[in-house]
Amino acid sequence: MQKNRNIDIREFDYPLQDENIAKFPLKNRDEAKLLRLTEDGRLAENYFYELPELLDNDTLLVLNDTKVVYARILFKKDSGSTIEIFCLKPMLPSDIQLSFEQKKTCEWKCFIGNNKRWKSDTISKKVLIEDKEIILSAERKRNYDDSWIVSFSWTEDVTFSEILDKAGEVPLPPYLKRDASEQDKTDYQTVYAHYEGSVAAPTAGLHFTKKTFDDIHGKGIETCFVTLHVGAGTFKPVKGNNVLDHIMHTERICIKKDTIEKLISYSDKKIICVGTTSVRTMESLYWYGLNLITNAISHSEYMNISQWEPYKNSSSSVSRKDALTAVLEAMKKNNADCLIGQTQLMIIPSYNYKITDGMITNFHQPKSTLLLLVAAMIGDQWKKVYNFALSHKYRFLSFGDACMFSKKINK
Repeated sequence: MQKNRNIDIREFDYPLQDENIAKFPLKNRDEAKLLRLTEDGRLAENYFYELPELLDNDTLLVLNDTKVVYARILFKKDSGSTIEIFCLKPMLPSDIQLSFEQKKTCEWKCFIGNNKRWKSDTISKKVLIEDKEIILSAERKRNYDDSWIVSFSWTEDVTFSEILDKAGEVPLPPYLKRDASEQDKTDYQTVYAHYEGSVAAPTAGLHFTKKTFDDIHGKGIETCFVTLHVGAGTFKPVKGNNVLDHIMHTERICIKKDTIEKLISYSDKKIICVGTTSVRTMESLYWYGLNLITNAISHSEYMNISQWEPYKNSSSSVSRKDALTAVLEAMKKNNADCLIGQTQLMIIPSYNYKITDGMITNFHQPKSTLLLLVAAMIGDQWKKVYNFALSHKYRFLSFGDACMFSKKINK
């Protein structure tokens, strides 16, 4: 990592004003603008509904099918103050799907808003589910890093998923500076969201509609899905000026065996990821495969990619097909239909993309890890893209417009 010591986050700043941030989505998702950086370095303007015509027929689109959970629970006290509990990560049980299936009780790592107003051991609120009044209680148990362990319990035989669905609110990004509405339950969710677990949407996917998929598949373009549950760390700013001092958040991944098989079949074609979460999933998959090939780990070991691990082997000549095949063989040995793991991978300039040929993504915050990931693919041309978008009134961040890049750009 020594060669990256001079990466200063201030080089990835730009003047984003509040009026540039889209506070609400467009009425029609696919009418967002799509700014492309072509393979010869030109900028081309399109609308998102034109995407199917812009993709080559032999393209495989990779999308993240995680589903946003209503992770913000507001407890109103008799005094009139409000305490907010933001569910971040399940602790007991630690498996996210098992936690959602729990009845009566579970424990989560949480942020607590207005914590100083939480005087008693337990706070409660009434929740109405199918005309049945349920008492949801929260007990603040202990401090945990920069958050708290909170034990939830409730009075009826319903799942925690059902509790959140009725008691929780959409966890909108803080930069939107507004309260969540009922409409956000639809707007801040991709049309293909399936597996509950994210506290932030994979926002590049918000532009897709059923018609988008119909047109894509009608052209013969294939799609596949991975699951990466987006954590609150996605909004965590890079602290300090040296990028290498930043501690990347860890996120959970699930990839089905038939997805691995499809990726292998497209290993000599073009693989385009929808969103930075799909990118990080694909790249993490390569490094897991490389670890299997080099016997750094056994086939029975959990997939766990650390923040800087790939940079130790950045010159690896192992093909993506071989890496993916190693993953598939390990899954077969383990009789696993789904690869479960986690990644802390931080993609920064100098990273050599191994599986991802291109990406569709939104416009990201200044000095963010997401912008670093973009710069790793297109180099300093990110400045040209973002300056153009700002001067042409593009809409930024979660509900904003999209852009599309290819790693074939001369960086």
